[in-house]
Amino acid sequence: MKHILVTGGAGFIGSHLCEKLLTQGNEVICLDNYFTGSKENIIHLLDDHHFEVIRHDITMPVFIEVDEIYNLACPASPVHYQYNGIKTIKTSVMGAINTLGLAKRTKARVLQASTSEIYGDPSVHPQTEDYWGNVNTLGPRACYDEGKRCAETLFMNYHVQNKVRVKIARIFNTYGPRMNSNDGRVVSNFIVQALKGEDITIFGDGTHTRSFQYIDDLVDGLIKLMNTPDNFTGPVNLGNPGEISISELAKLVIRMTGSKSEITYMPLPEDDPRQRKPDISLAMRELKWQPVITLENGLEKTIKYFRSL
Repeated sequence: MKHILVTGGAGFIGSHLCEKLLTQGNEVICLDNYFTGSKENIIHLLDDHHFEVIRHDITMPVFIEVDEIYNLACPASPVHYQYNGIKTIKTSVMGAINTLGLAKRTKARVLQASTSEIYGDPSVHPQTEDYWGNVNTLGPRACYDEGKRCAETLFMNYHVQNKVRVKIARIFNTYGPRMNSNDGRVVSNFIVQALKGEDITIFGDGTHTRSFQYIDDLVDGLIKLMNTPDNFTGPVNLGNPGEISISELAKLVIRMTGSKSEITYMPLPEDDPRQRKPDISLAMRELKWQPVITLENGLEKTIKYFRSL
């Protein structure tokens, strides 16, 4: 039984990760300040005696004894991370410093949930881990993109200088049950609008593409990355290479929900990437991981969740 800390553990990804780690027989400590996380996401875990919850902001140090740390604490959708850009970048940078300091003291392994956003609006397609990215450091998304890029730098410096055992995962668009219905992400937006019979709003002309992975696939990848040998740090792309245009996604959601919604178009926000698709060769080779849940199967489960709300 390992003692595992999940920062951001009451969030969308964090709650699924806590759940999976508990089923594998671990002690799990969920740490969250509930800015975007929710007690509703973890309420079904509270009866498990191996699960513990701490209300805490990771911009402040935390002192506990752990074997592993998954650092997931940070708002991840533009609606939330642009709400307070200073707080967002502090969460990424101070959160990395505090979790790395804890890992250094306890000799724990620590995994950083980085993001495909570090590639910016990519000029290389699909994106490989050795691509340095195309990010506007002054743009409206920079508080998130640059915060995550800085966190990666901190992780590698702690690894080289202090021999901290680090892992870096670059997470691509993820969806599934427990997504916030108001987080502005395309999958939750489309499903909520379709179920309400409202117009489905596409920003841009709908030809820009994304690659969507179901939450269970991502959680599996994160755990496999954490369990790789210490000499493998990443970064590793975790995403589904199945690419789909936003227009195609809207039509698929309308069909699967049986909605009468029409599609409307709005201007594309500044710095919104035109293409996003992971090259997952490294994950397949080093983690023996690849997504197994199809977009239609994953959407079916996600639509069922949103219907229940």
